[in-house]
Amino acid sequence: MLIRRLAAEERLTTSFPLQAYAFEATPLSRERVDAFHRYLPYNKGNRTLVVEEGGEARATASAVPMRQNLRGAVLPMAGVAGIATHPLARRQGYVRALLCQLLDEMRDGGHPVTALYPFRASFYERFGYVGLPRARTVRFSPADLAPLLRAELPGTVGWERIGVGYPHYRSFTERCLRERHGFAIFPDFRDVGLRDRDDRWLITATVDGSVVGALTYRIDDHGGELVGDDLLAADPYARALLLQFLARHVDQVERISLRVPADDLPELWLTDLAVHVEARVSRPGSPAPMARLLSVDALAGLPAGPGRVRVDLVEDRWLAGTHLLDGVDGRLALAPGGGPAVTAGGPVPTATLTAAGLSALAYGVLDPAEVHIRGLGDVGPEAAGELRRLFPRALPYLFADF
Repeated sequence: MLIRRLAAEERLTTSFPLQAYAFEATPLSRERVDAFHRYLPYNKGNRTLVVEEGGEARATASAVPMRQNLRGAVLPMAGVAGIATHPLARRQGYVRALLCQLLDEMRDGGHPVTALYPFRASFYERFGYVGLPRARTVRFSPADLAPLLRAELPGTVGWERIGVGYPHYRSFTERCLRERHGFAIFPDFRDVGLRDRDDRWLITATVDGSVVGALTYRIDDHGGELVGDDLLAADPYARALLLQFLARHVDQVERISLRVPADDLPELWLTDLAVHVEARVSRPGSPAPMARLLSVDALAGLPAGPGRVRVDLVEDRWLAGTHLLDGVDGRLALAPGGGPAVTAGGPVPTATLTAAGLSALAYGVLDPAEVHIRGLGDVGPEAAGELRRLFPRALPYLFADF
């Protein structure tokens, strides 16, 4: 078995066909094969590995060099995607070998966190990944937005094709990256595909010359559906400006759909808004994202409460050893080796955590008791209390779909 990195042009005859078989309708049409050539430039900065035996590609995996906000710190993130195996080579350990090498290379290249959309969550949990919330799909009638048409709101709304307005959109997602926990965005070479396809409308909410909200969308037909992507808004006024624009489509479309983060509550947007909110997770086809830490150093300096705990990290290739986590002056400090067992404040409680357990706490998706219940660590009551103070519950919003 040989694992090697592909040159960009090699993907046309190696990784792309395997990925297409795994994730698309096949056999591929001639038009779809030709589209691979147009898609190639948007993959130029990816790290793509392939397993070969006898000169034939047996499995492939890619990592997109992205950025993600972890509790306020913007970190390099490896977005793992396109994991696919030849149908005659499945369940032979190829993906395990590929993923280990890919994450080794991305961690060594300075990516302390990683995320993916799994084909099976339990498989990736064994690699230290933990589930993140899935964005909600919201559906409602534009008629129910009528009260917003009478509202006087600060700011203005702009409307244009995404091909024209892309710089404003990209700039606002950069702002979201800085401000929103869990938010991740593509590198420039990948993200410009949205501009080049130019198959979306873009509305932006602007206040005092700054973009504070954005939504890309398309309309499937007259009397049909306005299909929105992620509703991005810095505050309720920005969201109301965007919804006010959508309300003007009452005589054009029957319904509107869009995506919102898990911590948004569309049922409270307006009185008498009849809304369907859904987060559908299925296998295969509609997975919730997962993420993990690849380096304990990712935690250094993060906002933290006044807690102190020793953690023994076990059963992982990338996270190991004993570390003292201390919320000093509101920032997390790390002491490799675990530090003293007793401090001026008394004995320091200890928790044993897997990589998935520590990642769940860092991303804020599980309570320490849930980590224990799920078998992701051994966390006693005293250690659980300290970990709750160090890592308050938070709902990450991944945003990027890859």
